[in-house]
Amino acid sequence: MRGKEIRKAFLAYFAEKGHEIVPSSSLVPADDPTLLFTNAGMVQFKRVFLGEEERSYRRAASCQKCMRAGGKHNDLENVGYTARHHTFFEMLGNFSFGDYFKAEAIEYAWEFLTRRLGLPRDRLYVTVFREDNEAAELWHKIAHLPAERIVRLGEKDNFWAMGDTGPCGPCSEIIYDQGPELGCGRPDCGPGCDCDRFLEVWNLVFMQYERDETGTLKPLPRPSIDTGMGLERITAVMQGVPSNYDTDLFAEIMSHIAELSGKDYREGGEITVAFRVIADHLRASVFLIADGVVPSNEGRGYVLRRIIRRAQRFGRILGFTEPFLFRLVPSVVQEYGDFYPELPRAEQAAQKILEIEEGRFLETLSRGLEILEEELRKLSARGERYIPGEIIFRLYDTYGFPQDIVRDVALSRGFEPDLAGFERLLAEARARSRESWKGALSRIPEVLKRLSEDLSETPFVGYETL
Repeated sequence: MRGKEIRKAFLAYFAEKGHEIVPSSSLVPADDPTLLFTNAGMVQFKRVFLGEEERSYRRAASCQKCMRAGGKHNDLENVGYTARHHTFFEMLGNFSFGDYFKAEAIEYAWEFLTRRLGLPRDRLYVTVFREDNEAAELWHKIAHLPAERIVRLGEKDNFWAMGDTGPCGPCSEIIYDQGPELGCGRPDCGPGCDCDRFLEVWNLVFMQYERDETGTLKPLPRPSIDTGMGLERITAVMQGVPSNYDTDLFAEIMSHIAELSGKDYREGGEITVAFRVIADHLRASVFLIADGVVPSNEGRGYVLRRIIRRAQRFGRILGFTEPFLFRLVPSVVQEYGDFYPELPRAEQAAQKILEIEEGRFLETLSRGLEILEEELRKLSARGERYIPGEIIFRLYDTYGFPQDIVRDVALSRGFEPDLAGFERLLAEARARSRESWKGALSRIPEVLKRLSEDLSETPFVGYETL
């Protein structure tokens, strides 16, 4: 089953169940200055959950564009090295605003996974909050799960909160057993283990309490449901592949990278890592640009710039010495353009913006790598394997050379970077810098038009919360 077919089946199923199918909101939150990017399906419904906004519907479903790079939720440095981490991803979700609650949420999730997708029941487990007897009983009653496949976990794993105060509640995760060959082999290996065997595919949040300033939990007058299932993860499960990057969602992009580079994704080692980084970061860049974000030295624009630069760094591993990301844009549009119409509209602008940004950074990258190599030679000559934070910060401050690239180079050469020292120096610089992104609104059409016509260079002045 193809990824786009799973997306379509999910939305069709919940439409049958009376849900309003709501289009994805922008990656730039429209009215939430606390968020750098939209990072979950519930973001566009936050005011509804808080009782501050009424909609014409009380149950909804969506496939939401999400970004987790920068700020509190930051997966950037893990991308490429694991099977599951992404900066951009799609989140399938169904929501109830005081309409249905636990029983229906559990029934819908179980029916969709086992009947619509046909996942084998004997490979599915669930976790529940240790004190949520109601959820455990419902899983037994509705899904006929035996007690040994209903795992009770603590607050850290199975209790969700919107913030320090406000709506919160227990959650229940649906786990797919990928088989012992992907496990750690420990006798106590099971759902909740950090190994790859037990994969969380769907999280059901039962929003039933409100926490006040004293930490006291009070029952909400209208308990609600917020669920999230990563499209990339469930597609990997359905297609029986070891990583999200092996799914058809990335096939077109991977094929195009291979065509341009002459390399094989299946080669392994740093080649495979480079393919993954480029594919993920390209996808994120195109979606961000389509939502009005452009490379800059501040806030969201700097996150985009950092993503582009990291992709270029890994492009060198595949032999790219000239701008190349802009040539890959059509592969993203081809895979996603039918569901996200903003992508075809922004295709030419994305190509032009990426080409200009890549050209600028090639000079920075070459100069920065020369300086870093010289510093590594000096350290090696002294028998040292520790890169001081001052060196990392100087590269960042003087040349705009990202610390994650220093980290990648250092680790690949057996050096340990002083990232804590770098962060300390960065914090001092940040304290001297103006606030950049909080409260900023995206002016998408004007930004795309202006930047695609004339992307003028700006000096490096920003220190971000990255």
